[in-house]
Amino acid sequence: MKNLVRFQLSTMMFLEFFIWGGWFVTLGTFLGNNLQATGAQTGMAFSTQSWGAIIAPFIIGLIADRFFNAERILGVLHLLGAGLLYLMFNAEDFSTFYPLVLGYMIIYMPTLALVNSISFNQMTDPSKQFSGIRVFGTLGWIIAGMVISFVFAWDSAEGRAEGLLRNTFLMVSIASAVLGIFSFTLPKTPPTSKGEKVTLSEILGLEALALLKGKNFLMFFIASVLICIPLAFYYQNANPFLAEVGMEDPTAMMTIGQISEVLFLLLLPFFFKKFGFKITLLAGMLAWTLRYLLFAYGDAGELVYMLIIGIALHGICYDFFFVAGQIYTDSKAGPKIKSAAQGLITLATYGVGMLIGFWVAGQISDMYLNTDGSHDWEQIWIVPAGFALVVMILFAIFFKDEKIAKKDIEI
Repeated sequence: MKNLVRFQLSTMMFLEFFIWGGWFVTLGTFLGNNLQATGAQTGMAFSTQSWGAIIAPFIIGLIADRFFNAERILGVLHLLGAGLLYLMFNAEDFSTFYPLVLGYMIIYMPTLALVNSISFNQMTDPSKQFSGIRVFGTLGWIIAGMVISFVFAWDSAEGRAEGLLRNTFLMVSIASAVLGIFSFTLPKTPPTSKGEKVTLSEILGLEALALLKGKNFLMFFIASVLICIPLAFYYQNANPFLAEVGMEDPTAMMTIGQISEVLFLLLLPFFFKKFGFKITLLAGMLAWTLRYLLFAYGDAGELVYMLIIGIALHGICYDFFFVAGQIYTDSKAGPKIKSAAQGLITLATYGVGMLIGFWVAGQISDMYLNTDGSHDWEQIWIVPAGFALVVMILFAIFFKDEKIAKKDIEI
C-alpha cells in the first residue's frame, strides 16, 4: 500500500471517529443540561444509534454495493451530516433535536461500513494492514474527548453552566464537512455488486440463521443481545454520571477506556490461546459487573480511583466480549456466510439489543431521579451490574467451551 493511500485512509478513519466521539460521548450530559431532557427522552436520543444500525444495511446493500462508488456516497453522507449537526447545534428543545439526531444517525451509521469497505479495497493483506489504519479511528475518538475537556473545557462545571456543550455539535459539523469534501479525493472504490440482485435475506444476514441451530451459537447469540443492555447504560449514563459527581475533565477521562481498548485488543489472542473462548467471554461479562459496582460505590474524592478503574475496564468489557464474539462468529460461519453472520450479529446487538438497553437505561434513570435534579447513581448502576452477572452465570452454565483455530484468532 502506497504511503499516500495510507495517509488518506488514516485521515479518513481519524475524522470518521473524531466526529462520532466528539458529540456522542457527551450527548447524555448535553441533553440533561442544555435541553432539560428526561431519562426516557435521553434513551430515545441514544436509541437513534440502534435505528441507524438497523437501517444501515439497506443503504449499503441497496445503494452503495450496487450503484455508486463508496467514496462518493461517503462524501455525500458526511456533507448532509454536517448540515444536520449544525441544526443540532442550534436546537433549543428536545422536540426539535430528536428528529435531527434520528436523521443524522440514519445517515452516519452506514458510513462505518463504507470506511471499512474503502480501506479493504486498497489493501493487499487486510489481516495485517487494517489494524494499522483502524487505530487512527480510536485516536480520533480520544483526541475529540481531550479537545472537549483540555482545550475548550466545555464539559467543566463552568462550561456546563454556560451551556457550552452545545459547541460540540459545531465542532463535529465542521469536521464532517471536511471529511465530506476529503472523501471525494479518496481512492476509487466501485460498487461490489453492480448488476446483481440483492435479496432482503442477504441484506439482513438471514442466511446465517442456520447457525442458531447449534446450541452453543444460540447461547452466544442470546448472551450477545442481553449484554448490550448493560452496555447501553455505559454509553448513555457514564458522562452525565462523572460530570454530576464532580470528576474533573470527565470526557477526557473517558478516553482512558479507548486507550484500554487498544491495549487489551493486543492481549486478546494470548488470552484466547491460554484460557479458551468461554473463559474469555466470561471475563468480559464479569468486567461489566465489576465496572458498574465500582461506579456505584466510588466517588470523585478519595475513591476516585474506583471510577478510573471502572473506565479502564472498558478494554476487557468490549474486546473480551464483542471483539471475541466477532472472531467466534467468523470461525463458526465459514467463508460462504461469513459476511451474513457478522451482519446478523451486528443487527442483533447494536440494533435490537442496544435499542432495548437504551430504553431500559432511560426508565431506570427517571426512576432514581431526585427532586433536586440529581440522581441516585448507586441504585442506577446496581441494575446493569446485577443484569450482567445473571447473563454471565447463565452463559457459564449452558455454553460448552470450544477451541478456536489459531488462524482465526490472529488480530
